[in-house]
Amino acid sequence: MQIPTWLAEADLENLLREAAKPSAPRVREILAKAATAQGLTLAEAAQLLQIEDEELLTELFQAAGQVKERIYGRRVVIFAPLYLTNECHNNCLYCGFRAANRSLARRTLTVEEAVAEAKALESQGHKRLLLVAGENGRQAAVDYIVQVIEAIYQQADIRRLNVNIAPLDGEGFRRLKAAGIGTYQLFQETYHLDTYRQMHPAGAKADYHWRISAPERALQAGIDDIGMGVLYGLYDHRYDTLALLAHAHYLDRTYGVGPHTLSVPRLRPAPGSQLQAAPYPVSDRDFKKIVAVLRLAVPYTGLILSTRETPALRDELLHLGISQISAGSATSPGGYRERARTADPTEQFAIEDHRTLDEVITCVLQAGFIPSFCTACYRSGRTGERFMQLAKSGNIQNVCQPNALLTLQEYLLHFGSEAARNAAAPVLAKEQEAIRREDIRRLTADRLRRLEQGEKDLYL
Repeated sequence: MQIPTWLAEADLENLLREAAKPSAPRVREILAKAATAQGLTLAEAAQLLQIEDEELLTELFQAAGQVKERIYGRRVVIFAPLYLTNECHNNCLYCGFRAANRSLARRTLTVEEAVAEAKALESQGHKRLLLVAGENGRQAAVDYIVQVIEAIYQQADIRRLNVNIAPLDGEGFRRLKAAGIGTYQLFQETYHLDTYRQMHPAGAKADYHWRISAPERALQAGIDDIGMGVLYGLYDHRYDTLALLAHAHYLDRTYGVGPHTLSVPRLRPAPGSQLQAAPYPVSDRDFKKIVAVLRLAVPYTGLILSTRETPALRDELLHLGISQISAGSATSPGGYRERARTADPTEQFAIEDHRTLDEVITCVLQAGFIPSFCTACYRSGRTGERFMQLAKSGNIQNVCQPNALLTLQEYLLHFGSEAARNAAAPVLAKEQEAIRREDIRRLTADRLRRLEQGEKDLYL
């Protein structure tokens, strides 16, 4: 089984050993560098991951929040996953969709049912969806995925579809690109080879190299934006975080495009999974540390948090660098139209945040952030290398902040509750004034008025 040259397990383990018990002066030196939003080396990230002192942790968390605001402002992107099929020929020990789970009611949505799910999400106010499918060559073939993408774009007011499906060859990725996807997302789960083998005993996913090389194939095929992540709890969180950063650094060096997003899911129980407890549990304290270190190490990258986490922790992590969250999620095919508050036996994992989209938006606003459904970068060609140039320089905020306000206003006018509108009023006023450039501030004010007059889908 081939391991890429940029991933040297022994080197990462050595970095962690050498970084043990970093001194306070050294930590503060690294944080001072991180505050410039120029990123961190693997050795520097390793030292921050080893912080135990509470005062230094507080400084770490403050630095992460400041860097996130420096790059993206106070906007928080909102999306929802749309599960297309739970049929899967893999046997991942931690997943409820695994092939050996005979108790799971298998289902693949028809194209028409997928559109109906998208419309159900649209009726809540969602504009950005992540299509998710189990790895089954027949049910989740590229032909089917492309048909779903085209049908949703044609029949629903969903403005951007991202995709989380099994690794493809170059031709498959080119077809996804032609269909108009935003980000192609794929989690390595764990970069530790022996653990990966143990957790993926059967199915196409057992091929470590095919999976780890997929982001590179996607970039070579013309997909501009890549999403990556690991499943925390399968192996030492410090090792997997460094390996994830090594992967991000490699892509950035080689293609000039680092990951558009990084996701930080923690292992949760799933009905029918073989692994009901994490072999390497990650405490809330360490989880916050992971988020903060990732934000400082790759400041240009969006950090995604799912509904696996509790509402209180999700709200707290907004202050530590998280910039994208799912809301009102269901993790089973057909889960939105057939929604129930009780546990769904067809779900992939247990959800901890059961708040509705409007409740999440209200909480985000009350915390002083701007919920955003923006898709302007995708439709204006600000993707790939162009996006990275804007993000790394901090200039992306010149469009992120205004477009967040515009999509928030559109949501409030058509879907928002009274509580959401009341929470939004001071945020809208404050953040309009905070727009740095006068010309953009004027354009934003003009478009906000046009939205109130009935126009839709306005962006910079």
